[in-house]
Amino acid sequence: MANIKSAIKRAKTSEERNAHNSTVKSAMRTAVKKVEAAIVNNDEAAAKESYVEAARKLDKAAAKGLIHKNAAARKKSRLAKKLNTLNA
Repeated sequence: MANIKSAIKRAKTSEERNAHNSTVKSAMRTAVKKVEAAIVNNDEAAAKESYVEAARKLDKAAAKGLIHKNAAARKKSRLAKKLNTLNA
């Protein structure tokens, strides 16, 4: 364990940030899975609704630096592509 006051604070804040980031990332993954599950069940209304939520969470995660902005764009694009196959 750190002895210096600033190092103790750094360890504490790092732990807090890690816990928050884990929560945000988990919620993002869950939102993406919800969209994919709705697509598999051919539930177009639920898929569209959950896609909006997933896109929002992906954008927020990218803005906070949890995932790369291109990774967020790629995931949104792939989800939209799957959603469009449901419509066709």
